[in-house]
Amino acid sequence: MKHSLRGLFLVCVCLLCAAHPVFAHVGSKDVFEQVNAGPYKLFVIIRMPTVIPGVASIEVRSVGAPIDSLRITPLPLTGEASKHPPTSDEMKRSSTDQAFYTGSLWLMAAGSWQVRFGIAGVMGNQTISVPVAAVAVSTLKMQRSIGAVLGTLGVFLVLSMAGIVAASVREARLEPGALPSPTRKRRAFIATAASLLLMAAAIWFGNKWWNVEAASYSTNVFRPLRIDPVLSGNQLELIVHADGQANEHRARSNNDFLLDHGHPMHLYAIRQPEMDAAFHLHPALASPGVFHISLPAMPPGDYNLYGDVVHANGFPETLIAKVTISSKMKGAPLGLEDAAAHPQPLSQGELGTSFKLPDGYAMIWDRPATVSVGTAYSFRFRLVDAWGQPAKDMQPYLGMAGHAAFVKIDSTVFAHTHPEGSAAMPSLMLANGRANDGSNMTMSSDMKMDMENDPISSTVEFPYGFPSAGRYRIFVQMKHGSTVETGVFDTTVR
Repeated sequence: MKHSLRGLFLVCVCLLCAAHPVFAHVGSKDVFEQVNAGPYKLFVIIRMPTVIPGVASIEVRSVGAPIDSLRITPLPLTGEASKHPPTSDEMKRSSTDQAFYTGSLWLMAAGSWQVRFGIAGVMGNQTISVPVAAVAVSTLKMQRSIGAVLGTLGVFLVLSMAGIVAASVREARLEPGALPSPTRKRRAFIATAASLLLMAAAIWFGNKWWNVEAASYSTNVFRPLRIDPVLSGNQLELIVHADGQANEHRARSNNDFLLDHGHPMHLYAIRQPEMDAAFHLHPALASPGVFHISLPAMPPGDYNLYGDVVHANGFPETLIAKVTISSKMKGAPLGLEDAAAHPQPLSQGELGTSFKLPDGYAMIWDRPATVSVGTAYSFRFRLVDAWGQPAKDMQPYLGMAGHAAFVKIDSTVFAHTHPEGSAAMPSLMLANGRANDGSNMTMSSDMKMDMENDPISSTVEFPYGFPSAGRYRIFVQMKHGSTVETGVFDTTVR
């Protein structure tokens, strides 16, 4: 009972305060993932709560073998508790679309979690999991209208209680029809005043307690690890500071990073405010908490840095910093797995659906007719040669058919995604395979076969949904031969 009341209190607190949401993907908390479980193929959307405890809403579309039932279970991604799942919940099948399912799950604690899907169908039973980062990314102020209603009701209750006290002292012992004496009236007045003082004191102390608890809860709002960039010539050091929080769900090391596609960090550097230069780089971990990279030739200016890392427990986060590049800097050659793009500035208008590349190739975006907030899309991009034919000799780029970054021009949204979805690959592998010594990941056989046997196509799709309205710039990397191409596209989300 005590834990239930505390959980309810925490949910209430989140509705009364305010903070800026930052999370594994900056400003983009929902998970969009495409997973294969044997003959079953699921497109999964997990709309994460902004507060913990909170309810995650889950939508699934099945496009593989027919499914009879679909069950979901929340459990930690790692640790002893991950071996003991609770009772699963059955998802509800749509009455108008037999391939569409909806459900919801309570996430009661912060940390690295997974949603496990139990599939029963004509081709047998299968299990697949999608990792999620359960954190409080914001708290909300109470609406003025609700506050006014509750305040009015509170005043009414206080006055009603004072009236009850007055009536009980003045008239409770009188015979029917008798009038209270001046002495009783005087006692009733004193009792009323005392009750009002007592209730005012209770309200004051209650408000003090509430403010302390609310302030304590606000410290649980997720903030990325602090990162300090140090630039000397073209040598960039990124110093990551560990989280000193005592809470086991929040404590994060600066020396427990898993390799993600062979790298401990994926760093995007985007020049501001025009977003006319962008780099996808891969710093090396030089020492505990210190990343190092020799920067390539970069046009001078101010850059936003977004560094994606994944901790040993599968928790992903994007580290944020800024750096200024001097016009005097001499750059190193671009790394074999690094990528760069130099699109037109934002102020020159929106880029269209075809982006010309330096070697004569082009990347095409099959843009939907409309793009709206909160809608899940599978954004498709095609790489064509100088004659408009599908590019040949396609190669995986960092183990994938492509990588994409969705960035809002005001820097409030950054999401680095893959064709399988927005979940980090090490987290996905922890959920469906196992980790060896905390850094070298081994996949389940199904996942390994999917990645090794699928040919690399000149067309790539990224499941994603925009979290807020506004203008976005999208950076897409694909590889043919030894050339990494970066296409750049703009869209305005309604």
